[in-house]
Amino acid sequence: MKIKEIKIYKLKPRWIFLKIITDTGICGWGECISGTRTETVESCIKETGKLIIGRDPLEIEDIWQCLYRYFFRGGAVHMTALSGIEMALWDIKGKYYKMPIYEFLGGRARDRIKVYSWIGGDRPADVAAEARKRKEAGFTAIKMNACEEMHYIDSYKKVQELLERVESIRQAVGYELEIGIDFHGRVHKAMAKIMMKELEPYHPMFVEEPVLPENGEALQELSRHTSIPIATGERLCTRWGYKDIIKEGIADIIQPDVSLAGGIYEVRKIAAMAEAFDIAVAPHAPYGPIALAATLQIDTCTPNVFIQEQSLGIHYNQGFDLLDFVKNKEIFQFQDGYLNIPMGYGLGLEIDEEMVERVSLKGLEWNNPRWRNYDGTLSEW
Repeated sequence: MKIKEIKIYKLKPRWIFLKIITDTGICGWGECISGTRTETVESCIKETGKLIIGRDPLEIEDIWQCLYRYFFRGGAVHMTALSGIEMALWDIKGKYYKMPIYEFLGGRARDRIKVYSWIGGDRPADVAAEARKRKEAGFTAIKMNACEEMHYIDSYKKVQELLERVESIRQAVGYELEIGIDFHGRVHKAMAKIMMKELEPYHPMFVEEPVLPENGEALQELSRHTSIPIATGERLCTRWGYKDIIKEGIADIIQPDVSLAGGIYEVRKIAAMAEAFDIAVAPHAPYGPIALAATLQIDTCTPNVFIQEQSLGIHYNQGFDLLDFVKNKEIFQFQDGYLNIPMGYGLGLEIDEEMVERVSLKGLEWNNPRWRNYDGTLSEW
């Protein structure tokens, strides 16, 4: 079996799908991240993909090494292209051997997968009402953004607004919902210290990216002064990108993204490193159905995964949602806040190719918002 062709589809709301076609007719699907510059990612997939035409798609580890080991390696654009290709190769391998991907990686380590649901949007609002809806839908965990723009030193009013939102959720649903609070790297160390101290009485499930992940020394300081679990890692690539965070115990929870960190097997390796240091895993997956399906394969065989992000109904999904490009929609049907273990071959997805082709004709231009602080300085989104 040889790789014959790679097709790329840029899809609204913000997804890039790729399809690897073999000379036997077996095809595999992967997903890349568009927010890292859509056209550049497409070009990188094309350039990188040329190197695997004619290769045996079952030789996943050797292909990964060949595609990764450039003199100048890594970076978001290169790694999302590599990640999408890698998950498509696993999809082919599973279909070829008629097995789910997790069977190649040790088999099932759980009976079901706990998920959480996003509420509140980019600028969090109406969180209590949305929390009630998620509880009524059977979820046991939610996540919300903490705040809007936040300067290096900012007004306590913004801290109070966060506390009022969290308090409104506790009043609405008590402790029947766990609450993840995403600082989204918008907050700097001084304000993060204040916010995390004030949040402790509300016992959040975790605080995510209290500062940007490159500020490891700040993360380490925050971890010494809070009882709240700290989560980070969605922007990091490969096991080498996680090495210091895991070794130094900077985070309690890591959040590798299968569409960025290096693909399915690389995320499994990262999770195994974390397990050796008693660190939990909550994979990042706010994108499309292929990335989520790939992540569920990892969840199934990874014992230190405790919860899974998913994007159904997330505020970014304008015009199209998770299920629109999938024929076997039951794969993403929630039951009391859980997903069933995927049972199909490969990724277990039946992609609606006609829908993919049609929507891809509309093109895609997506960039993350650009926010500014009260004095005109650029803020992290």
